[in-house]
Amino acid sequence: MSEAEAGRPVVDEARAVAETTPTLVIGAYLTARRAGATPSRSPEARLDEAAGLARAIDLDVRAVIPIMLGEIRPATFIGKGKVEEIAALAKEQGIRLVSMDCALTPVQQRNLERAWDCKVIDRTGLILEIFGRRARTREGTLQVELAHLNYQRSRLVRSWTHLERQRGGFGFLGGPGETQIEIDRRLIQERISRIERDLEAVKKTRALHRASRRRVPYPIVALVGYTNAGKSTLFNRLSRADVLAEDMLFATLDPTARAIRLPHGGRVILSDTVGFISDLPTMLVAAFRATLEDVIEADVILHVRDVAHEDSEAQASDVEEILRELGIDATGASRVIEVWNKIDLMTSEARERLQAQASAEGARPAVAVSALTGEGTERLFLAIETALARNQLTFAVTVPADDGAGLSWLHERTGVLDRRSEPDGRQHLVVRVTPDRRARFEARFPGARLRSQLI
Repeated sequence: MSEAEAGRPVVDEARAVAETTPTLVIGAYLTARRAGATPSRSPEARLDEAAGLARAIDLDVRAVIPIMLGEIRPATFIGKGKVEEIAALAKEQGIRLVSMDCALTPVQQRNLERAWDCKVIDRTGLILEIFGRRARTREGTLQVELAHLNYQRSRLVRSWTHLERQRGGFGFLGGPGETQIEIDRRLIQERISRIERDLEAVKKTRALHRASRRRVPYPIVALVGYTNAGKSTLFNRLSRADVLAEDMLFATLDPTARAIRLPHGGRVILSDTVGFISDLPTMLVAAFRATLEDVIEADVILHVRDVAHEDSEAQASDVEEILRELGIDATGASRVIEVWNKIDLMTSEARERLQAQASAEGARPAVAVSALTGEGTERLFLAIETALARNQLTFAVTVPADDGAGLSWLHERTGVLDRRSEPDGRQHLVVRVTPDRRARFEARFPGARLRSQLI
C-alpha cells in the first residue's frame, strides 16, 4: 500500500468531521496601512482568501464577517462589543469553530474560546491544518508535524485544569513535583528532536537524488507561485502528467518532479512546489525549506502568476518576499521567468495590453499563457530554452552514418538546436552543451567546432 493510500482513511475521516463543523470566518484587519506595505491587498480580497482557506479543508462555512480595527486589543484582538455580537451569532447558529484571519496570541485565543464557547483557530493554525490534510509523503508529513509541534508548544498556557495538576514520576516523566505543563512541553520538545533527526535523514536521501540527477545531469526548472495561481495545471500541461490540480488553496503540497523534453530535444527536470501565501508563518518557511531546495538550486524558476486575479501584484510581491528569504532575488535574477497565467479569463483588450507589457524593452522576462487551454506554452518553452542557453556553449558537429550510438548520445546529453542530413547518411547537428559536459562532449566528438557562447 502506498503512503497516499494509507493516508486516505484519515483524510476521509477528517473531511467528514469538517463537513459537519459549522464555522465562522472572521477577517479582523487594521484600517491603518503599515509603513512601506506595498502593494496593498484589499480587505475584501483578504477575506475571500480566508474563506477559501477554510473551504480548502471542507469546513461548513456559515458566515464570513469583516471587522475593521483601529487598534488591536491585547486580551481579545477585537473589541468587546464585537466579541459579544459574535458570541450571540455563534450561539444562534450552533457554531463549533471560528477561524480568525490574523495571528492570535495564546491568551487571545483562550479568551475568545471562553467568550464564544467554541474552538478558535487563527490563520497559522488553519494553514497548518490544511498542510496536514494535503501531506502525503513521509517528508511532507514530518515537516507538517514539526511545524505543528512548534506552534503547539507556543500555545501551552495554563488554560485547562489538567495543566495545573501536580504529578510525580520517573524516567522520561521527570522527578516528583513536575507540573503537567512542564511534562507536555518537554514531551513536545523530545518529539521535535526526533522529527528533526528523521528530517535530516530525508534531506540526505533528497541530496542523493539531486546528486544522481546532476550526474545525468538535467537542468532543473522549478515552478513557484502564489497558491491557486495554476502551477499544477501548468505542470500537467508542460509534462503531460496528472498531478492534482483543483480550484482550491494549497491543492499541491508535496513536491513533484518529471523529466520533460523541450522542443529542440533537450531534457529538463520540471518540479512543482507548494504554493506560497501572504503572512506565511515563519515556522512553515523553515520547516519546508527542504521541500523548496529544488527551487534554490533550480537553473530556471518559473514564477506563475494569476494575472486575472485582482490582487495579482500583491500576490507576486508576497512570493518575491519568500524567495528573498530563500536567498533568491526574483526581481533581478536572470533565471526567473514570470509566467502570466489564466489569460483565458481576460478580455481581448486586457490580453493585448499584457502582451505589450511583456514585450516592452527593459521588462523582466515574462510569458503570457493559459495553462488550461495551452495558449502561450510554445512561447514559454522557447523562453525556458533561451534562459538555459545563457552561459552554455553551441557546437557544430558531424556524426558519421554508422555512428547511431553517437547520435543517440547527443540527443540524450545535449540540446539539439538543428539537424541536417547528407545523402550519404552523415548528420550535421548544432547542439548546445552545458559547461560541465564540455570535456565529455569534446572527448566523444573531437572534431566538433565551437560556434558561440551565449551570455
